[in-house]
Amino acid sequence: MQLKIDGISKQYKGSDIFALHDIHLDIGTGVLGLLGPNGAGKSTLMRIIATITKPSVGTVLWNGTNIKEQPDSIRAVLGYLPQDFGVYPKLNADEFLSYMATIKGVESKVANERIENLLSFVDLLDSRSRSLGEYSGGMKQRIGIAQALLNDPMVLIIDEPTVGLDPEGRARFRNLLAELSGDRVVILSTHIVSDIEATSSDIVVINQGQLLTRSSPEDFLKIVDGKVWEWIIQSSELPMVKEKYLLSGIFRRQDGLHIRVVSETSPANDAQQSTSPTLEDAYLYCISTNRGERS
Repeated sequence: MQLKIDGISKQYKGSDIFALHDIHLDIGTGVLGLLGPNGAGKSTLMRIIATITKPSVGTVLWNGTNIKEQPDSIRAVLGYLPQDFGVYPKLNADEFLSYMATIKGVESKVANERIENLLSFVDLLDSRSRSLGEYSGGMKQRIGIAQALLNDPMVLIIDEPTVGLDPEGRARFRNLLAELSGDRVVILSTHIVSDIEATSSDIVVINQGQLLTRSSPEDFLKIVDGKVWEWIIQSSELPMVKEKYLLSGIFRRQDGLHIRVVSETSPANDAQQSTSPTLEDAYLYCISTNRGERS
């Protein structure tokens, strides 16, 4: 089972601006975390894989088949939760999922069993009769996951799933994703590092349409070995420090502001090198280095 992205570029019509530029990826089973700031090109790549958008250059192969030439080859095994996923507010969960199952071509008998199992899986059995317009943001995201899984997909694409969710809803969503990894290709696109940290065994960072790096979380952390510093400053010093250094954390304490600085060299004599770099540190360093920012 393999999804191969070979030299994908997407150029905006009538301009020399690229949303994506020469992306190469081989993706197997498990959760691949696609990380990057808003506007990096993540959603464009997701839409190309989902056959909603066509690339300007390059190919996407699903088990060797070019999905541009034969889009049904991946559509038949695809589950997709877009960032702007919407629901029919007057339908309840059963009605909505039955409707989506019909669109996906799932037989009625199979669909009924799957709906029951999926509502249990996303913990919405007790809310199945409520109209979706009454659902909270977290509940709508969970019904979104349920509809994406209706056809038992081999490829599951989830775009910015936790934006707008509270901490409890985000944690619940991450737990769902962890259970889904199994024998399927799962691509999680987000700009929230903690979502990747909790779910993904493989990390890809994209910025300004370009692939910056791909690695395991453990190897990704190595790029900031010896580059993360903990430093206590006073509040009045913060504007100057922010101007000069890349900060990955600010914590207010009685003795001042405890900050994390990502820098090649120590920012001050009293700064201490951190013994526990985080993925947030590594991500910010990766993005800032690509932008040519000072660190």
